[in-house]
Amino acid sequence: MYLTTTISVAMVLFLIGLESMILLSAHHLISDMRENLALTVILDSNADSASVKRLQNVLEAMPSTASYTFISKQQALEEHIAGLGEDPTKFLGYNPLSDSYELHLQSAYTNQDSIAQLTEKLTELPYVEQVLYQEDIVKVLDHNVNKVSIVLGICALILLVIAWILIINTIRLHIYSKRFIINTMRLVGATPWVIRRPFVGRSVRMGLEAALLTLLALVGVYYYVAESLHITLFPLTKENVGIIVLSVLLSGLIITYFASLVATGRYVRMKVEKMYEI
Repeated sequence: MYLTTTISVAMVLFLIGLESMILLSAHHLISDMRENLALTVILDSNADSASVKRLQNVLEAMPSTASYTFISKQQALEEHIAGLGEDPTKFLGYNPLSDSYELHLQSAYTNQDSIAQLTEKLTELPYVEQVLYQEDIVKVLDHNVNKVSIVLGICALILLVIAWILIINTIRLHIYSKRFIINTMRLVGATPWVIRRPFVGRSVRMGLEAALLTLLALVGVYYYVAESLHITLFPLTKENVGIIVLSVLLSGLIITYFASLVATGRYVRMKVEKMYEI
């Protein structure tokens, strides 16, 4: 019975762990999409090397900056020729393109309001001619990300409630099988807490063991997806690993503790004749 209950709890905790992994993967995907959005900061055609350096210092100092790449006017010309197959210097007599920076922002700043404020700030600099970005893509990204976040949040809440109910019912069944032992302890004069303590401790230990089994299974799932499918669900940072471990461990310990406490208390208060009616 102990082994069966532990495995049952572990299977439900596995659902909670998968839910956490899906949410982290969605967050990682959304962050990548946002950080791949590029702003092109075009310098004035008369900007010298000192202006280029000053703009670089400004970009480095901004908390919104994720990365940036300098594109010289010569490099821009080569890319233009490679892309369109024509050389504007042949009929203009000079290179009409300017030096520029390709700027990628932190995901938290890739929304319409933040980008508009940043664009206004950069265009006020005397050596910046203009800032270009795909405004339509930013609007679509903002709209879709909000919708996806709401849907994922609702699904996660529903799955979490279902998982909690399943674990509580599993623990109740485990305690149900011990109801006559509880009644015997009560008849010999044991106090309610003395009766509850071994059952609560056993259930919490069961929750801990189930959580450890779940974490091992989740590690297997992560590396299987990474090695066999070549998909990185999310980076293995301390924060991400901590979220997975805490969500599984706390769910296993807290739910089993309160479920066993409530279930044991029910049978402590129950009359003997009622135990045969359940």
